[in-house]
Amino acid sequence: MKKIELEIVALSHSITQTHSYAVVLGEVNGLRRLPIVIGGFEAQAIAVALEKMQPSRPLTHDLFANFMDTFGIELVEVLIYKLEEGIFFAKLVCQNNNETVEIDSRTSDALAMAVRANCKIYTYENILDSAGLYLENTEEQPETKTTTPGSAVKNLNFEKDLKSMSLEELNTLLQQVLEQEDYVTAITIRDEINSREKNK
Repeated sequence: MKKIELEIVALSHSITQTHSYAVVLGEVNGLRRLPIVIGGFEAQAIAVALEKMQPSRPLTHDLFANFMDTFGIELVEVLIYKLEEGIFFAKLVCQNNNETVEIDSRTSDALAMAVRANCKIYTYENILDSAGLYLENTEEQPETKTTTPGSAVKNLNFEKDLKSMSLEELNTLLQQVLEQEDYVTAITIRDEINSREKNK
C-alpha cells in the first residue's frame, strides 16, 4: 500500500464540544486534511513542541524523547496505519543500530513524539479516503495555529440538527465549518455524511 506523507497544519479547539481538540494533518502537496480528535493534555504537548517552548520540567513526551536519545534510538517515522470504529491506530517506527522496531502507540502520543523528533508522518490512501476532508479553497494554507470557530455553528444541537439536515445542507455546513477551521465540528459532520452515504 502506498504511504502518503502528512504534516501538522493546525490545532483546533471547538466551542461546540467542550474540552475537544483536533490535530489537523494535511496531505503534503495536496488539499486533503485529516482531523483527529485528541485530549487536552496531548494537544498541549503538541503545541509546546510546535512552538518550541521549553517547560521548566520535562513533559512526559519530552522524557520519552530524552530516553530515546540517551540510548541511541531514533524515531524514523510515524505511521497512522488503521482506522477502526472512529479510532486511529499508529506506530512509532524506530531504529537502534541496524535494527528497525515498530512500537504501537496512540495517535496523539505518536504525533507529539513526531514533532519532537522532527520525523515524517505517513498514512495510507484508504484512511485519507474514509476520514479525510477535501478543502475546496486552493489558497495557501496558514501556518500552524490554534483556532476557535465563529458563530455559525455555535447554537447547533448536533445530535438532533444534523440528523434532520439533507446531504446537501450537511455538505454546505461542512464547508462553512472548514472555513472557520473548527475541525472538531467538521469531524462530526463528516461522520454523519459518511454514515448516510453508506446506507444509500
